[in-house]
Amino acid sequence: MTEEVIEESPTGWVAEHVRRYLATDGADGATFHGYDSLLLTTRGRTSGKLRRTALIYGRDGDRVLLVASNGGAARHPHWYLNLDAHPEVGVQIGAERFTGRARTASAAERPRLWELMVGVFPQYATYQRETDREIPVVVVERG
Repeated sequence: MTEEVIEESPTGWVAEHVRRYLATDGADGATFHGYDSLLLTTRGRTSGKLRRTALIYGRDGDRVLLVASNGGAARHPHWYLNLDAHPEVGVQIGAERFTGRARTASAAERPRLWELMVGVFPQYATYQRETDREIPVVVVERG
């Protein structure tokens, strides 16, 4: 990612989590209520601006997995919608920063990856029951 200004989440508690994470290279924030979390930077699909948020993540080998749950809401989260237009992302896990390419898990791979992520954060299963949309699993590969 370039040296552009990165906008933080408009959600107050998420923005505060991101600030603490950045200020401490993840020493404060790499775990969120006991779950591993990372910082994801995406490019806005309409604004073109860089945006950063904190998310719970899992791993599948060298790949990073994310779930676009939006807390079980009827709509996908904005960060997920941005990936379709701009799949290049920035990732920070602890002090480690890297770029990657994000994609939605295929229909063939989703069931295994979904179960893996429900194992990471069991609340995802509840979120899926609360919405009519299939919650996407996102695969980030270093690039």
